[in-house]
Amino acid sequence: MKEVALVTSNMHKLKEFRHGLAPLGYDVVHLPVDCDEIQADTLEEVVDRCLDDVVEMGHSNIILDDSGLFIDRLNGFPGVYSSYVFSTLGNEGILKLMDGSDDRRARFECCIGCQMDDVGRLVVKGSSPGRIIGEARGRLGFGYDPIFVPDGSERTFAEMGLDEKNALSHRGNAMRLFVNALSSKMKVD
Repeated sequence: MKEVALVTSNMHKLKEFRHGLAPLGYDVVHLPVDCDEIQADTLEEVVDRCLDDVVEMGHSNIILDDSGLFIDRLNGFPGVYSSYVFSTLGNEGILKLMDGSDDRRARFECCIGCQMDDVGRLVVKGSSPGRIIGEARGRLGFGYDPIFVPDGSERTFAEMGLDEKNALSHRGNAMRLFVNALSSKMKVD
């Protein structure tokens, strides 16, 4: 198995990455370092900058991701600031901002990037369209999962097991794109 380090403070993500990359023969380990999340317009910019930061720290064979909740009614807010907004407003704050709105459309986006000795740099983005519901439901998942219902479902991400969530989620979609791109890159090299 090849070892690759996931830069995250979220142990839920570590579990998801281990599950997604195991078929390619990667052993995903935790790398508890921080990178400066720049103020940027896109998740791709944030991921690229964080990869640069972690490489400058002397690490190699790394993977990281950044995700965001983009709410149409709020002009894409919280977007790239989702983590900060969640830590300050939480789901209750988002629900208050959405109070009385008929337009509940939203999407989760996830951008995954890696810098590996045998692959180089690779960055992909997946998304999951859906809607914000009126109250939090479910105990699984994390973050905004209890208030987001993906298209094609009546249940929130927080009401789904990992396999069901991964089939519909932004991170699951990004992971499939990442695995395909990584697999193609490995075959070429």
